[in-house]
Amino acid sequence: MDQAFNVSTLLVLLGLVEMKEFQYIYCALCIIIYLFIMFLSISIVSVVMAEPSLHEPMYILICKLVLNGMFGSSTLFPTLIVDLITSSKTISYGGCITQALCITLFAILEMSTYTLMAYDRYLAVCHPLHYVTLMTNKKVMKLIVGSSATDIIAVFICILLTWTLPLCGNKINNIFCDNRSLVTLSCSDPSLSNFYSAAVVSIYIIVTISVTVFSYLRIFVVCLRVSKESRQKAAHTLVTHLLNFAIFLLGFFFVFIRYRLGSIDLPIMVHVLLSVTPVLFPPLLNPLIYGVRTHALKIKLIHYLQNIKVGFNWIKL
Repeated sequence: MDQAFNVSTLLVLLGLVEMKEFQYIYCALCIIIYLFIMFLSISIVSVVMAEPSLHEPMYILICKLVLNGMFGSSTLFPTLIVDLITSSKTISYGGCITQALCITLFAILEMSTYTLMAYDRYLAVCHPLHYVTLMTNKKVMKLIVGSSATDIIAVFICILLTWTLPLCGNKINNIFCDNRSLVTLSCSDPSLSNFYSAAVVSIYIIVTISVTVFSYLRIFVVCLRVSKESRQKAAHTLVTHLLNFAIFLLGFFFVFIRYRLGSIDLPIMVHVLLSVTPVLFPPLLNPLIYGVRTHALKIKLIHYLQNIKVGFNWIKL
């Protein structure tokens, strides 16, 4: 363990080894999921950009959420699909560190977006008379740019600390690279990297959960004062949103702590299933929950898809 691997060393993704028996079935499933995510997400973004009536903070944040989902999906699925088709089980160190950067950035951006969306809905429901001045398009863009810049800097420092660590191993218990997997392979003391990543993740989780839970609780309290129908609708919407957020946090939290479990020896496929949760389900569910279930956006989206169908039929003729 005294000699570090060269940075050109190929790393072995053990999750791909486990998927070998049914690799083409997994590949077909990944292609279907990825195409569905991209098609629905692109449709939502196109509708919001094309419709002036949807140029509002809520829809801008929905766009940011689905765009981030496209980013996260594109970080995982294309590479995974190629690996399954070619039966490749390895990834270069450069490719691994880049994928870890993108996966981590996707997760942090996702938490920031959830936080902004919860805050936006809180202002809209709890302060409706002042909402138009408290949350303008200009203000929401400033919040998006500011939070995104902070996220990028925080993640870049985290990955930079990992990149400086020499490696004395080449096996990763997953189908993709994440920061913790690389830190675990380090020969030298990763205390600084561990402390920084733990501090960043803790701050983001605390802020995100606090703002989200506070906002939705206040919204629910306000809804209790209105009609029964409104209460049921609000409760259903809030539970759906919180469930999606909880699924993301569960997977993200496991990715963060799985190498800190010490003596608990989990099967590789358990690592894969739990680790892929925050990268798979949010991009898949967010367009449905925040896009299709939003009435005004749903109407415009259906109209947009109908126009595509008409245009496709015209081309065929």
